[in-house]
Amino acid sequence: MADDTPIRKKPRRGIYLLPNLFTSASLFSGFYSMVASIQGNYDSAAWAILISGVFDGLDGRVARMTGTTSKFGVEYDSLADMVAFGVAPGILAFLWGLQGFGRLGWLAGFLFVATTALRLARFNTLSESRVAESKRYFMGLPCPSAAIMLATTVLLFHHFGIMGQVRHYGVLFMVYALSFLMVSNVRYHSFKEVRWVQQHPFSSMVGLILAMVVVAIEPSVTLFMLFIVYVLSGPLLMTVQVLSARKPGAAQQEQVKDRGKSTRG
Repeated sequence: MADDTPIRKKPRRGIYLLPNLFTSASLFSGFYSMVASIQGNYDSAAWAILISGVFDGLDGRVARMTGTTSKFGVEYDSLADMVAFGVAPGILAFLWGLQGFGRLGWLAGFLFVATTALRLARFNTLSESRVAESKRYFMGLPCPSAAIMLATTVLLFHHFGIMGQVRHYGVLFMVYALSFLMVSNVRYHSFKEVRWVQQHPFSSMVGLILAMVVVAIEPSVTLFMLFIVYVLSGPLLMTVQVLSARKPGAAQQEQVKDRGKSTRG
């Protein structure tokens, strides 16, 4: 007797092209940055890292807006981030300002690459275990922000013609500081709660246009200022929280002392 049970076809597996296209563009820009650094075109290498940051910000938002998030996209994005925001800025920092330090210089470049990998691994682990970071804050400095901070430093120094020991020691300090902040527990604002596809007051559009004009006046300076403020915002926020948490305890101790003086009197 023939079996009339219909044969179930296995669902075809595929990938979403649009968000992964932005991820590929970020990866391409990161690779171009490495090529430009090796050829000595440090300005071009720095701008390529900034372009990678733009594409990296778009791929996740496009995937969420279009409902095309996937496990493949998450893994591909992490690998692209490792190249664009770990290896590329590490090579740029070494070739641009760390070669003169010898072993200390290339170890600083490696430290930046290693802490970027650790930052990405921690983020992925927390996401998979559903102990994800708050939507409002990141734990540790995001690696795209750290990479762009290095890139804008290169552009700023080139704009003002800063050379010599100031440049070398400046980039050395920045590499170690950024590496520490990436793997620290310092919280940074994520801006994920900003809803771009919903209605906003007219003043919001005016503010965005004014911000674009300010950045366009002198990108090398304004972008550096924007990202140095963001990098410093984490430690400042943590300091304010620590001080505000200590104030009630100090007030209670003063009350106890006052009570002790009153009983003695």
